[in-house]
Amino acid sequence: PGSGGAGYMVLELGGTLQPGSQYELQLSFSGLVYQDLREGLFFNVYTDQGERRALVASQMEPTFARSVFPCFDEPALKATFNITIIHHPSYVALSNMPKLGQSARRDANGSIWTVTTFSTTPHMPTYLVALAVCDYAHVDRTERGKEIRIWARKDAIANGNADFALNITGPIFSFLEDLFNISYPLPKTDIIALPTFDNSAMENWGLLIFDESLLLMQPNDRVTDKKAVISFILSHEIGHQWFGNLVTMNWWNDIWLKEGFASYFEFGVINNFNPKFPRNEIFFSNILHNVLSEDHALVSRAVSLKVENFTETSEINELFDLFTYNKGASLARMLSSFLNENLFISALKSYLKTFSYSNAEQDDLWRHFQMVIDDQNKILLPATVKSIMDSWTHQSGFPVITLNVSTGAVKQEPFYLGKVKNETLLTRNDTWIVPILWIKNGLTQSLVWLDKSSKIFPEMQVSASDHDWVILNLNMTGYYRVNYDKLGWKKLNQQLEKDPKVRFVYFFEPNRNNYIEIETALDLTKYLAEEDEIIVWYAVLVNLVTKDLVFDVNSYDMYPLLKKYLLKRLISIWNMYSTLIRENMATLQDDYLALVALEKLFETACWLGLEDCLQLSRELFKNWVHHPENEIPSPIKSVILCYGIALGSEEEWDFLLNMYANKTKEEEKIQLAYAMSCSKDPWILNRYLEYAITASPFTFNETNVIEVVAASEVGRYIAKDFLVNNWQAVAERYGTQSLVTLMYIIGRTISTDLQITELQQFFGNMLEEHQRLTVHAKLQTIKNKNLENRTRDARMTAWLRRNT
Repeated sequence: PGSGGAGYMVLELGGTLQPGSQYELQLSFSGLVYQDLREGLFFNVYTDQGERRALVASQMEPTFARSVFPCFDEPALKATFNITIIHHPSYVALSNMPKLGQSARRDANGSIWTVTTFSTTPHMPTYLVALAVCDYAHVDRTERGKEIRIWARKDAIANGNADFALNITGPIFSFLEDLFNISYPLPKTDIIALPTFDNSAMENWGLLIFDESLLLMQPNDRVTDKKAVISFILSHEIGHQWFGNLVTMNWWNDIWLKEGFASYFEFGVINNFNPKFPRNEIFFSNILHNVLSEDHALVSRAVSLKVENFTETSEINELFDLFTYNKGASLARMLSSFLNENLFISALKSYLKTFSYSNAEQDDLWRHFQMVIDDQNKILLPATVKSIMDSWTHQSGFPVITLNVSTGAVKQEPFYLGKVKNETLLTRNDTWIVPILWIKNGLTQSLVWLDKSSKIFPEMQVSASDHDWVILNLNMTGYYRVNYDKLGWKKLNQQLEKDPKVRFVYFFEPNRNNYIEIETALDLTKYLAEEDEIIVWYAVLVNLVTKDLVFDVNSYDMYPLLKKYLLKRLISIWNMYSTLIRENMATLQDDYLALVALEKLFETACWLGLEDCLQLSRELFKNWVHHPENEIPSPIKSVILCYGIALGSEEEWDFLLNMYANKTKEEEKIQLAYAMSCSKDPWILNRYLEYAITASPFTFNETNVIEVVAASEVGRYIAKDFLVNNWQAVAERYGTQSLVTLMYIIGRTISTDLQITELQQFFGNMLEEHQRLTVHAKLQTIKNKNLENRTRDARMTAWLRRNT
């Protein structure tokens, strides 16, 4: 398939080819190497041991191998590869396989080059071919007789930054080998950390490539969720050595077969090494919550798609999204939950074994699951695995399951964001075959199936008088949402008072949809004063204190009520964690949920003006300014920097600017650039915008400073004013598309047509014709969303008045 400028190549031959004979075709070819662009061969320039250095590496997935060497660039056309790299003697060359031999070669100018050849690869697709040429150091370890090396900048290796990753890599390989009962087939594994790799990682067979921010960690960073991030991503990429590398999808439309399973197994791996790890909660907050909030029937897409729609590079690239990874992982998890872990794993073992070194499609996977099901009689399914799972992978969206506890009637309907006005949409005859795991009065019940649009389950009835209660979709293992009738919610409410574990899941649901009255959701928050589980607080705050709320100056009548209502309930959890932060932060290191939730707790407490929060921010900030080696704990660093600037003067601001200039790591720079926008001083913000476009003496390459300032509380007005005279410079520096983004940021609280007109006039001459059309529609959408939020906010305000 032609793309990226690489089309078909037609060869005129001198004679007729004889059927059954073997021919060898030799081609010479050349191509370009771009800086930092992850397409084909690229280079990074970086600093190491105080000098500028460069390296070359590759990214072939999905369709860039064709720009590095002539090939049949499709995942099902597997081949073996013999690779030779000719490079400068002071550099090291790496590829998928171990080095086979090395020799020296003199070029026409008399310079000596090193020729490194590598062993032949197994049968594999072009997208997994990998090479790197670098001046790096490494640490190594042997696991089950095979060498594992991690390569990084010499500074980083000397500093011990790769040690954590090295310690867990071997055990992860061994765990997965034992789980799937298939040995890792290559003789070695190299993992290389690049200064710039777009914050991602790639699973190339035998040569995994990582952005260094996802692989390296500062040994002195005591309290950080970095360990968890590195463990997740390493587990994901190592999982691909089986799902993807050994067994590859036939074509990109089934990419979830590798991405969904690699994402799902991250949790099994981490759980194996950290048995106390709160697996369900983390799956929920990292994976499920994100995709459920994006996957509505009208705008999303199915996980598995028709082949013919995805042939161009751009179309294939779009498949690497939330649905492929998160929905894929969620469906794998649901499948495992209605079978059981053993059947699930043995089906996967037989699938991996059968298709090793070859390709498979979704139906092949279902066939192996069916074989395992047919071989036993404990678990009975209402239909074939294929028909159950196709109902989830071939249609977009997911169902809302509603239970009426008085009658035991359960129905399913596609979930829409907002009640749908357009009736024709509701006639979609989508039904899913839905597994329902449920509990009654604290006891797990046997699994039931909803295989049509509605059904009555008498065993789910609950009477008004007694203490019965029911919860469907325990642990959120099913890929759907649940709603109850009034009585069902009331019963749950009574239960929530007693049992925090039940609470966790419910706080994530409410205001995402119009199925649950906002008042019902708020009623659930009354018990929070006794709540000492920080993850439950996190769930509440993420849903209650949204970005829209924080930045909408029109919510002025709600703010004092919310402040009073929340602070009263928040104070005990605040005291618990602020004491830890002041006295013994290190105890939090192993509490992953706290590391995830702390930032939101801190941010909200400071936003609500809790004096102790502001005080603590000042202390930590000041302490860090005077002794920069006293790092601010990374989970709360963004918040502390932000309030340090907001509560400080130009002196603090200049200190950060100076820090910014001396940092080399992109993620640290982004954090500082963001903090500098938290100032409440108009002239400081104005000067910041000025620095951004004149770019001297600082270059803000990592971040679009104009957008960051426009998104801050005071900055919105400053940025708009600034654009009047400087929009050309902004467009030149950050591209015209950034003007469109700025328009949305500045207009993010609009709620009338008048405001839309005003914005369009304001931005009128800045935009190009084609941009104006899309902009109008998008502004209408923003306005409608804000109007909906207004109604919701009014109801919340009324509720708070009654309850404060």
